[in-house]
Amino acid sequence: MVKSELTIIAAASTNNVIGFNNKLIWNIPNDLKRFKELTLGHSVIMGRKTFESLPNPLPKRRNIIITKNKDYSRNGIEVTSNIEDAIDLCKGDSQPFIIGGGEIYSQTIEIVDKIELTRVYKDYQGDAFFPDIPRDKFELTNELVNYLDDDSSTKYSFLTYIRK
Repeated sequence: MVKSELTIIAAASTNNVIGFNNKLIWNIPNDLKRFKELTLGHSVIMGRKTFESLPNPLPKRRNIIITKNKDYSRNGIEVTSNIEDAIDLCKGDSQPFIIGGGEIYSQTIEIVDKIELTRVYKDYQGDAFFPDIPRDKFELTNELVNYLDDDSSTKYSFLTYIRK
């Protein structure tokens, strides 16, 4: 049996906003590139609204959607009604990823092994939020600071947290 490292991957502002009207607020090409590099070949678990914000299922990844709608189906996805069943579908994947949204992050932050967070150092208005990281349970193990190409005053960092 493969030991799996359940990982949240997200981008959040300093006030923990992750989206507005089911859309990302910022455009950070390096963040999207990192997301793709990390998740390629793995399972990605997301809520229905997050899935519907995408143009298509993410290619070369197993797309698992959590929804209470028992009749929900689309080509290229698997559907489940809860987190536990979604994680069970990932047996054999060394690193399944939780990719959103806010509700799913809140339900899983207490059970994940790792958090890959892009922190955008600016406050934004939004309607979807990333939960506070429990500092007593996670340790920051890596930080890579960057600046937005089109706005060198806005800083962002790639942060890796590991469960203590």
